[in-house]
Amino acid sequence: MDKISVNKNSILFILLAFLTGLFFLQPSCSKQNISDLPYVVMLSLDGFRWDYADKVSTPNLDYIAKNGVKASSMQPSFPSKTFPNHYTIVTGLYPDHHGIVNNSFYDPKMEKYFRISDRTSVENGDFWGGEPIWVTAEKQGVKSASYFWVGSEAPIKGIYPSIWKKYDHHFPFESRIDSVISWLQLSEQKRPHLITWYIHQPDSWGHSLGPESEEIKSKIIYLDSLVGIFINKLEKIDIADKINIIVTSDHGMGTISKNRVIYPDDYIKQEWLDKYAGNNPFFMFQPKEGYLDSVLFALKKAEHLQVWRKSQVPKRLHYGTNPRIMEIVAVADSGWSIEYRAVVEQDKNFNGTHGYDSENRDMHAIFYAYGPAFKKRYIHPTFENIHIYPLIAHILKLDPVDTDGNMNYVKEMLKENR
Repeated sequence: MDKISVNKNSILFILLAFLTGLFFLQPSCSKQNISDLPYVVMLSLDGFRWDYADKVSTPNLDYIAKNGVKASSMQPSFPSKTFPNHYTIVTGLYPDHHGIVNNSFYDPKMEKYFRISDRTSVENGDFWGGEPIWVTAEKQGVKSASYFWVGSEAPIKGIYPSIWKKYDHHFPFESRIDSVISWLQLSEQKRPHLITWYIHQPDSWGHSLGPESEEIKSKIIYLDSLVGIFINKLEKIDIADKINIIVTSDHGMGTISKNRVIYPDDYIKQEWLDKYAGNNPFFMFQPKEGYLDSVLFALKKAEHLQVWRKSQVPKRLHYGTNPRIMEIVAVADSGWSIEYRAVVEQDKNFNGTHGYDSENRDMHAIFYAYGPAFKKRYIHPTFENIHIYPLIAHILKLDPVDTDGNMNYVKEMLKENR
C-alpha cells in the first residue's frame, strides 16, 4: 500500500509541475483577456510622398488628421527603396540590420540572389532577418493578418501571419478593402488584432508620370477616395471604437529626366565587375579581385554621383556593415539618375524615381493615424520609420524585441493615459 501511495503522489507532483511549467511558458498576452486588446490596422500606399496631400483636396486623409495624428513627414531608411523600407517599418531595423539591403542583392553566404520579382527568394525565410511585428504578435498569442505586405509570404522564424495572401499585383484595391473589413468581422477567436495591408500606388504612377505632374494629382484624389471607402466601412462594424488606423508609405518620389543621367557603362568596363545590383538611382558594385581601385576611381570621375567604399558610407545612413552590401556603393544626387544605357533607352516613362539619400525631402513618406490610442489634431515632427514597430507593439501591449527604433521618439502622438 505504501508503495502505491508514493507512486500516486509522485504522479500528482509531476503533473502539477508540468501544468505549472505550461503556465509560465504561455506568451505574455495569455495573462490578459485578448478581447480587451485594441486593434491596429496599418495601410501602406507605396510611394505616397509626404506633400502629395498638399497638392490636391484629400478630405479623407484630412479627416484622419483632424481626428488623430499627422506627421510633418516620415523619413525612410537608406536606400529609399520599396522592399528595404516596408520591411524596416515592420521590424524597426535599418536595412543594414534586417538584411533586405536593396530590392535586389546577392547573399554571399547563401550564394543566392534575392530579387523582388522572384517568388522563390521572396518566399525564402532565410533571406529575412529581424522579427516583423506580426511574428512578435503571433509568438505572444495575438493573431495577425497581412494583405501583400513585404515579408509576409515567407516563414520568418518559422512563423507566418495567421492570415496572409500571396501577392497579386492586379487584385482590385476595392476587393482588398473588403477583405480587411471581413477579417475584422470574424469571430473573436479568429479575428486578427494586427492587420498590415498594401496598395502599390501611387508608386508606379510617380515613376511614369512624375511626382510634379498634373496627372499625378488625379491619382492622389482617387487614392484618398479609397481611404474614404475604407473608413466608411470600418466605422460601421461593431468594434470600430477599438481600432487604431495607420496610413503610411515606404518612401516618396523625385523628378528625373533623360537629360540628367549618369551611365555606369561610360565609366567602368563590365569585365572589371564580378557582380552588381540595383537600379536608378542606387547601385552596388562588387569588383573582381584586383579591380577595386579601378572601379572606384572611374566612378568618382562622374559628377552628381556619391561613391563610397562600403566601410566609408556616412554613419548617418546606417549602411555598410551587412555582408550582402557590395564593396562599392553609389547613389546619384537629387534629380539625377544612375542607370545602364540600355535600360534608359527602353524606358518610355522616365519621369520619377526613388532610392536617394534618406534625408532628401522628396524621399519622405506620409504618416497618418487615428483611433483610441492617438491624440486628436496633433502634428508630429518628422520621425524615422524605424519607430513604427515599437509604437505598434506598445499599442497592442506586446513585449517588443530589441530594434533600432525607440518608443520615446513617437510617444507624444499617443494620449497621455497610455
